[in-house]
Amino acid sequence: MTSPGPAAASPPEPEFFPDLVPELLVTELTASLAFWVGLCGFEVLYDRPGEGFAYLVRGTAHLMLEQVGIGRNWIAAELEQPLGRGINFQVAVPTLAPLLDRLAAADWPLYLAPETKWYQTGATSAGVAQFLVQDPDGYLVRFSSRLGDAARSMT
Repeated sequence: MTSPGPAAASPPEPEFFPDLVPELLVTELTASLAFWVGLCGFEVLYDRPGEGFAYLVRGTAHLMLEQVGIGRNWIAAELEQPLGRGINFQVAVPTLAPLLDRLAAADWPLYLAPETKWYQTGATSAGVAQFLVQDPDGYLVRFSSRLGDAARSMT
């Protein structure tokens, strides 16, 4: 009797599920998975291929993708490119370099080149290294790596 081959590896179960998880309608799930998983380092936690659906995780960042026209879509108005106008999704990462390397190797354009930015947060300022990129449907994704906090002078 032959034993079955090794089970396919699946991503580890997340430690928690956030209370807010965006679900993005996409025009082609395969292209979106190539971007989010292949280039941006997310993993498929689970999917429902027959419904054009995938639930993705990267650390504590969670995201759902759903292909338009398959399954049940909740569409409040006509979808026009770029999708997600007026929103950007911030994803915290330990460092930007691996992402930037993968995007450059794929010749994927950046929406905003890498920059260092300090944001006022009350009595302190929070520093981040960040860049923005658009997914295949035009959703803006801001990857940021925390640089630390600095006391703000109160003059």
